[in-house]
Amino acid sequence: MPEFFLELFSEEIPARMQAAAAEELARICNAVFADLSPVNVETLYGPRRIALSAHIATEKPGSVFEARGPRDTAPEAALAGFLGKYKAKREDVVAEGGYYLLRRDEPAIPAADLIASALPAALAKFSWPKSMRWGQSGDFTWVRPLRRIVCLLNGKVIPITLGPVSAGNLSEGHRFLSSGTFEVSSVEGWKRELRARKVIADQAERRQMIIDGLNAKAAERGLAVAEDNGLIDEVTGLVEWPVPLIGRIDEDFMDLPPEVRELSMKVNQRYFALRDAAGEPAPYFAFVSNLEATDGGHAIIAGNERVLRARLSDARHFWDLDLKTPLDELLPKLDKITFHAKIGSQGQRAERIGKLSKKIAEAIGLDGDKTTQSEWAGKLSKADLVTGMVGEFPELQGIMGGYYAERNPRGWVGDIVGEAIKSHYQPRGPSDAVPTNGVPAAVALADKLDTLVEFFRINEKPTGSGDPYALRRAALGVIRIILENDLHLPLNQFLNGDDELLAFIIERLRVKLKSDGQRFDVLDAVLATRRNDDLVRIMQRVNNVTSILENDAGKNLLSAYRRAANILKIENANDGPHTAESIVRPFSTRAEADLQDVLDGIETDAIEAFNHGDFQPFLKYLAKLRQPVDSFFETIKINAPEPYLRRSRLGQLALLRDRMHLIADFSKIEG
Repeated sequence: MPEFFLELFSEEIPARMQAAAAEELARICNAVFADLSPVNVETLYGPRRIALSAHIATEKPGSVFEARGPRDTAPEAALAGFLGKYKAKREDVVAEGGYYLLRRDEPAIPAADLIASALPAALAKFSWPKSMRWGQSGDFTWVRPLRRIVCLLNGKVIPITLGPVSAGNLSEGHRFLSSGTFEVSSVEGWKRELRARKVIADQAERRQMIIDGLNAKAAERGLAVAEDNGLIDEVTGLVEWPVPLIGRIDEDFMDLPPEVRELSMKVNQRYFALRDAAGEPAPYFAFVSNLEATDGGHAIIAGNERVLRARLSDARHFWDLDLKTPLDELLPKLDKITFHAKIGSQGQRAERIGKLSKKIAEAIGLDGDKTTQSEWAGKLSKADLVTGMVGEFPELQGIMGGYYAERNPRGWVGDIVGEAIKSHYQPRGPSDAVPTNGVPAAVALADKLDTLVEFFRINEKPTGSGDPYALRRAALGVIRIILENDLHLPLNQFLNGDDELLAFIIERLRVKLKSDGQRFDVLDAVLATRRNDDLVRIMQRVNNVTSILENDAGKNLLSAYRRAANILKIENANDGPHTAESIVRPFSTRAEADLQDVLDGIETDAIEAFNHGDFQPFLKYLAKLRQPVDSFFETIKINAPEPYLRRSRLGQLALLRDRMHLIADFSKIEG
């Protein structure tokens, strides 16, 4: 199959746009190639180019085109309109089945002709997040000025034009490390020529070169690179010929919080943080140059060290200035910051979070000192929003408040309050850790529960895929903090009794179980018989029921339950509900008596233990049910001719169902 190759060469494309642009190029070309059976489609992208190669058929096959027109009794004007639409003649149509039918042979179209006619218009609709108008006409838009187009089929140029640029077979290498142009005849030749001209065309290879190079440079000093896949991806989109280098950080800046230092390096300069053998921050930074310097990079390193010194001096200024004012003295400023027009200020929110943190701390059994610390941490949790450092780096909100609380405690124990403030936004995502200490967990819960309660109160709830206030994430955070800390929290008590909000949180638990590959149908079964707002208890029951269903005895018991439930459904429809009250003793058979002995054998203390979260006695009881249930179904005729026997046996089935419903509604179990 012929090889198609397209390169769109421009000024620097923002790193964050490159991958999406390559995906869009693939979608466009696949649509154009729909009738050319494309295979081996490959996209490549970098700072100044996006490219695509594919193997396609030599032509679009010929076909017969048919279109039904107006009725054969319609006025001539209707027929004329139909003919005009398809640019057809009167003799091209025939009357069939009461309608005019247009039928004509469509000849095969060479792939080059199809691409030349269809690709320019498709590329003209390319959607960039941001683009610019340029060229003499000013009506062509592209992310940055487009300089060259290479468009080839089996090495021959396909004459397409995009804006002011026409396709050819010339490309360019590295902006600074090579000069001139080179001819392109194939994708592999293009890759080789670019490599010779200091450009790595394959983004995956370029990325791995960066990782390996950084690790090697760090290892020379006994250091390791702090993991940051997002920064790796960004740097991959910034350089064509990656040259990893290591610079030094002045010792004067090593007493800054590592988050301050490292965020300044990352956001402003795309530098990587380094760690020593103990995992502690090292006084070095790594970066990737796009130049291969003749002096081994010494001048480049020195220049970057000067830039970093200036950046960290700014951070030092904010740090020293912020430390002059204790956090509690910043609280009045929060009253001037609106959190939401219908909810109030950040000051009001902080006050609520403080009170809620204390109540949660009391509910999960923390002592008096820790409940006080929880209240302080909650109240101070938003104070750093008005600090200079957070104004410069909003990503550090919470983190800086924690440091300031530790450095300048006034009426609170700095370390635990600081820890709680630092972590109160966690978890920010599914891979983020949750606060694990009692006080931090209480404050993080208070922050998220306040968000949920207040936005539900003003009826700002998620709809469909829209969730502008990240309430789903907040609910998932509540779930994870409670479950991963094993907190027996009466959740509804902190939701103002809002059943809709509790249902929303339970739905997020269902989604979490599904995404974790767990049985969310068991959650439905558990909740159907006993509504509960203690998520730990709920998950204990879910896990226990899941364990039951994973062994043969449990599977057989589930089958017996379903058989009993189906029989009862039919017979209840015939003559009303059957209950245990219709059971008649003494029993006429051993199977009935044995089943009843087990059904009656559930002890009061087992039920009491079950209600307080100890499920083992009840699980042992369920295990005893299997043999008598099997024997009952194998030997007993349930619909006996004697009415009293029939009612009695149906009553036993109803009691079996009700006993199992103490733990879950097994009718909701799938499979």
